[in-house]
Amino acid sequence: MSDALPAEHITRAPQEIARVLELLASRGTPLLSHVARGTMQFVSRLRQIDPGLRHIVVDASADDLANEALVSRLRAIFCATVGERYFEFAASNAARLEHDGRPLIRLDFPDVLASYARRADPRVAISPPLHCLADASGDMPFDAEVVDISSGGIGLLYPADISLEPGTILKGCVVTGLRMAPSIFDLEVRYSQVALLSEREHTQRSGCRFVDPAAPGVRQLVAVCTAKGPGAA
Repeated sequence: MSDALPAEHITRAPQEIARVLELLASRGTPLLSHVARGTMQFVSRLRQIDPGLRHIVVDASADDLANEALVSRLRAIFCATVGERYFEFAASNAARLEHDGRPLIRLDFPDVLASYARRADPRVAISPPLHCLADASGDMPFDAEVVDISSGGIGLLYPADISLEPGTILKGCVVTGLRMAPSIFDLEVRYSQVALLSEREHTQRSGCRFVDPAAPGVRQLVAVCTAKGPGAA
């Protein structure tokens, strides 16, 4: 089923989300959610999908501290991998329950699901990273670093306490650090995951696509970073 999807795909259609969840459940695919600001991992499997698409039930983690961290969140992001494809979905209102002595956790049915295959365009690592004021024209500007780039998008690192769901649009992002005018463009978040900077330091990483790859700011940034490197004029 996953092979029939395009390279990158985001959906809010309940029936389409249910088909992917049924695939994950039938294969017993592990689910992973980073909790406690990325310092802990909640690892589970999907146990039940409500036929009315109102909720899902997952196994409780073997780590009870991770269970507590999950149910303390209003909303959690889960990820799973099937073959070469990565899936990510968001679900809210986690609550503990028990059935036949098995500890479980129930959540509202996911309202968004993203999937992607490996980025088709070759990526170029950017070192040192470029500064990005993300969502500069939106409601929640924040500082981030551009760590890789391709003709279709960029990889961002940003503080662990910021959560970006698939499909989020970051408006008017401003990238600086090159000997040229700032590059300004919109981004769409395709996936997010915790990245480890060190044993004790965590950050968030998101893969983002350019909303308009033909925009002058995008073409300028891609041309300089992929052809000459970030220190080029």
